[in-house]
Amino acid sequence: PEVINGRARQATVVDLSPWVEYEFRVVASNSVGIGEPSRPSALLKTKAAVPVVVPTNISGGGGTRSELVITWEPVPEELQNGEGFGYLIVFRPLGSTSWTKAVVASVEASKYVYRNESITPLSPFEVKVGVYNNEGEGTLSSISVVYSGEDEPQIAPAGTSALSISAAEVEVSWQPIAWNRHTGRVLGYEVRW
Repeated sequence: PEVINGRARQATVVDLSPWVEYEFRVVASNSVGIGEPSRPSALLKTKAAVPVVVPTNISGGGGTRSELVITWEPVPEELQNGEGFGYLIVFRPLGSTSWTKAVVASVEASKYVYRNESITPLSPFEVKVGVYNNEGEGTLSSISVVYSGEDEPQIAPAGTSALSISAAEVEVSWQPIAWNRHTGRVLGYEVRW
């Protein structure tokens, strides 16, 4: 802190965080050194303000068919800047011009699930997440692309063949299913006999 003239009886403290409790002490100093600090003042909370942080680690995906799952890192209490804190989620299908807006009025929230039967599996969505409190809305994050939930694969592998290797072993082979929005990501195969 800056040194204040010895005749001063008050000072303005700047660059404090909004909606945070502070206590203050005063220390006298001269050319010899610094004295003992005063007793702490009573706790004083600064006034609330519009939040200035944006949620981080915005991602999502997964979920079930016809779902868009959006996740983010919750904002810590000391950065919420006031009461009535919550999250604003804004999203649209990639290439669309109109945004859908949702409000999550929970301080601890880190996920939002949008359900709509018209969502096709693995559809890309542009997503932004912002914050608000009783003082107003903060800024929104930059755009992240999140994919809607998948459906089970709709086609079977082709070209299945079997080759006898020994009296107790058979080698089974097939053509892999190519990835696309209708087949989804194939995470594995199951061989039945």
